[in-house]
Amino acid sequence: MVVAEGAQFKEGTVVIQEQKLDEFGHVRLGGIGDTLALEIEKRTGYETRVSVLGHIQRGGTPTAFDRILGTRFGVKAVELAQMKKFGRMVALSGNKIIDVPIEDAVKALKTVDMELYDISKVFFG
Repeated sequence: MVVAEGAQFKEGTVVIQEQKLDEFGHVRLGGIGDTLALEIEKRTGYETRVSVLGHIQRGGTPTAFDRILGTRFGVKAVELAQMKKFGRMVALSGNKIIDVPIEDAVKALKTVDMELYDISKVFFG
């Protein structure tokens, strides 16, 4: 799932990071991911984790492939939203961007191929 800062719940509740204003006089948005994760856990009983892309992006320089893939995922996600096809996840299958029902995406535990993990030790020890 993707949620933007400033997103509101149906009842109009906006999640803000702190009460103080930024240098432009706007409230400082943030925390919607954590709030949404708690609501998902409450409603589904499934553990939910949050990744703040801003933090991930600062972890390394994306390659051209990463940038293009991210754009392709974003385009597909917007298309799904425009078609009101909610409850689906964007995925890469071969070199195609597809969408799958979230239920299918989470029904089985997926692990890293140990051969790929062993190869990564060459780079990370």
